[in-house]
Amino acid sequence: MNSTKKSCLVLIVALAVTLEVTASGESEALFQLLGKCCLFRFIFIFLHYRLYDRLLKVAEMGHAKAMEKVAYAMLFGDYLPQSIPQAKEIFEKLALEGSPKAQTVIATALVYYTFGALGGNLVAHMILVRRMILYFCFFLLVASDVSLTGGSAVQRIRLLDEVENPGSSSGMLEEDLIQYYQFLAEKGDVQAQVGLGQLHLHGGRGVEQNHQRAYEYFNQAANAGNTHAMAFLGKMYSEGSEYVPQNNDTALHYFKKAADLGNPVGQSGLGMAYLYGRGVPVNYDLALKYFQKAAEQGWVDGQLQLGTMYYSKYGIGVKRDYKQALKFFNLASQAGHILAFYNLAQMHATGTGVMRSCHTAVELFKNVCERGRWSERLMAAYGSFKEGDMDSALLQYLLLAEQGYEVAQSNVAFILDQKGSQIFNENESYPRALLHWTRAAAQGYTVARIKLGDYHFYGYGTDVDYETAVIHYRLASEQQHSAQAMFNLGYMHEKGLGIKQDIHLAKRFYDMAAEASPDAQVPVFLALCKLGLIYAQQYLQDLNLKELLSQVDLDQLLGPEWDLYLMTVIALLLGTVIAYRQRQHQAIPRAPPVPPRPPAQPEQPAGEPEEQ
Repeated sequence: MNSTKKSCLVLIVALAVTLEVTASGESEALFQLLGKCCLFRFIFIFLHYRLYDRLLKVAEMGHAKAMEKVAYAMLFGDYLPQSIPQAKEIFEKLALEGSPKAQTVIATALVYYTFGALGGNLVAHMILVRRMILYFCFFLLVASDVSLTGGSAVQRIRLLDEVENPGSSSGMLEEDLIQYYQFLAEKGDVQAQVGLGQLHLHGGRGVEQNHQRAYEYFNQAANAGNTHAMAFLGKMYSEGSEYVPQNNDTALHYFKKAADLGNPVGQSGLGMAYLYGRGVPVNYDLALKYFQKAAEQGWVDGQLQLGTMYYSKYGIGVKRDYKQALKFFNLASQAGHILAFYNLAQMHATGTGVMRSCHTAVELFKNVCERGRWSERLMAAYGSFKEGDMDSALLQYLLLAEQGYEVAQSNVAFILDQKGSQIFNENESYPRALLHWTRAAAQGYTVARIKLGDYHFYGYGTDVDYETAVIHYRLASEQQHSAQAMFNLGYMHEKGLGIKQDIHLAKRFYDMAAEASPDAQVPVFLALCKLGLIYAQQYLQDLNLKELLSQVDLDQLLGPEWDLYLMTVIALLLGTVIAYRQRQHQAIPRAPPVPPRPPAQPEQPAGEPEEQ
């Protein structure tokens, strides 16, 4: 059941209790009516507000779960007026009573995170993961929650990129574009139907997960003969959901129909059926055959299952081969499959089929845990940012940043850098932004590394330190080949800030910046022009021209009458130029004179006779 439907169901129950509907007939009618109304956003929001009003009353009576919900709502400003002091007061009270969620939110020391994790709170688990504690059990929780589709899509939107290039990097679909695709789908466009079906099946890019809509679009496309739609219908029946009941026979029918037409999704689904005996007897040879066909066409599920067959303890239908397993897990990870990341992390952590590398294993495990269902908070925070609620966006990103999300860390730093939130005073904004830029830079974000250089260069949130700025710019230049960092290093070499002044090295870095990015070519050209003037000025200063001229004795060098010789030469040159110009003027042919035209005869007035 997706989150929207769950929320609708809870809200329906809450509203029914609030209105004290007791008659079974009235209650049934109310449920049917509200089930239809939940399709509309304004009804959905209205029900949320009614629910939180009810929760507020229950929380005042001391109910722990209601108090947690109310505290979160006050913290983020969701359906209740934002009040951080009140939220803090409630969380502190709950923490003393042993609430894992409250202990996680107010955690100021490692012991509180540990209590929260031991109490089963997954956010506390993830924070401890970032600090290298209790990580293995947490990754198992995430991996066990992933279906064969690879999990729901996670949108990682950087606010800095969104502001500088609106819509270019977010991957979000505009509402107008979605409506356009819906219009095409209604007109029978099969590709639009399949695309919308996949968007609603997995969710993401601004589209909520909705299995009912996905089924409708896939069914329309499948009836038109599209093999992808047939295969995805098979996946929906194979996995089951609230709207599409699990049915192996129906799934097998669609898989076989798509596979016979060469569709890789259908081939992979048919392989799964033979691997686990879903609707057919277990047959590892046929499973291997269909997975190989799907993998040859680049389908991620086929690659993952082949890796699993080679990776298993005794091999499934094949001889165990860790090299083959590593190959197919790498291919599946390139398409972003969570289980592929998880298996690769296991191999690197234990040194199975590959050189053991704890650093690589941790990075892969981190990639797994960041795709858990709590990552939906990223989209909620982005929604608050788009609506202009900076305080709510900042708090949500702060929670995610503490869990180790690099995107959240850079977004927190960006909001604080722009001073868009009123939570922290002006003196706190830059130091806190510097902290989160540092965390994001440590995870490899190039812009964060450049921002650290800028903060130390200008003294934002710290003392002016040109040498530290040079270190950060150099790291960004050498590790990420950043054109901006190269340009900044050129400037600092030119001015001698934090580093030895060297015009030749400045030119070298400017040239490297122009080669690294076409966008840097215009500022590099202007910087090189300025550098050329500086070089000429320094060259003349090095020559000491005035002193050199004072030491030259022209009478001794050219003779006592050197001025007469010079005037004669100048006069000859001037005469030569004049003669040359006159000869050119005579060589130009002149046009013959135009004879004067006779004056026009005046017209005689009408009625007068002509002279004879």
